Amino acid sequence: MPSTEVTRHTIAILQVSQILQGVRGRGVDVQALLRRAGIVPALLDSPLSRVTQAQYAALIKLLSRSTRDELWGLCSQPVPLGHFAQMCRLLVQCRTLGEALRTGLAYYHRVLPDFVPRLVVHDGQATVRLVGRGERAVERGYADRTFCFFTYGLASWLVARRIPVLEVMYRPIDQGYSSDAGRLFQAPVVYDHPWVGFRFEARWLALPVVQTPQSLQEFLRQAPASLLIRYRDQTSLSERIRRLLRRHLAGEMPSLEFVSDYLAMTPQTLRRRLRDEGLGYQAIKDDLRRDAAIEYLGQPELTLLDIANRLGFSEASTFHRAFKGWTGLAPGVYRQTLLRPHAESGVSDPATRALPH
Repeated sequence: MPSTEVTRHTIAILQVSQILQGVRGRGVDVQALLRRAGIVPALLDSPLSRVTQAQYAALIKLLSRSTRDELWGLCSQPVPLGHFAQMCRLLVQCRTLGEALRTGLAYYHRVLPDFVPRLVVHDGQATVRLVGRGERAVERGYADRTFCFFTYGLASWLVARRIPVLEVMYRPIDQGYSSDAGRLFQAPVVYDHPWVGFRFEARWLALPVVQTPQSLQEFLRQAPASLLIRYRDQTSLSERIRRLLRRHLAGEMPSLEFVSDYLAMTPQTLRRRLRDEGLGYQAIKDDLRRDAAIEYLGQPELTLLDIANRLGFSEASTFHRAFKGWTGLAPGVYRQTLLRPHAESGVSDPATRALPH
């Protein structure tokens, strides 16, 4: 029977390296933080490696607690714990998405000295911009990009649907530091702007805010995981293809022509629409196999040959070469990095170690 499981996207180790910039050299035991989040520090030495969403979410909460800062030491002054929750309480009182965005961005304008967040509406399009103040250090660039993505995630939560993004706007200096941006926003990323931001059709600003003080309590309890994954658009073309390919993992992957015929469109249209989402067909196939491999490696009852067969490889050696190409590590070594923190902590799932907000 074909699998109907959903393989969650993983997160580039580059994101882990960047979020740690604010605590390095400040007396924080970074290796201990990583291990508590279920991440073996040795992964940082392999630029292609990935972590699970649960590990990354746990690391964010640990960093917030250790720094007492909701932007983890990345800005020139901390954002004290509780500001995000306080702002959210204001936003659920707003009537529309436009009102909520203006309220939230104005709130952080008073809190953050490093950039000015703005909502600009012009010619039928709305743009969230974070305009920097003064020289931008590398770590503050990551703060900008993370703030931008969390703004987008929060906006989608407020109206209980994903807002389609037309373009993600980054500066030239952000190139090479934003490997997952196209996938996270499901939109093309352009690196020729003097600010960080994203734009979408202005008509979405009229959507009503449907969240309440009651639903906010659960949202805050699950944050930041809820911001990372909850409103991934399951109807987007790339996600539809990913679900289709998931059913063929154990065999030969369908061709682009087969997929385009299945989706009732021409191959040219399929390529163009994927390009609009900032993705390519081969990348979707490779990312799915890599993410599924990482998922399976976290299941100790599966042998490497079992995993190879589940991914459509006839031999463990072929899988070994492919996995090393995807992550820079052999699958056996990667398995040790996934299982060792769990054994040391006595906890089987890093998500269960997430700290309260």
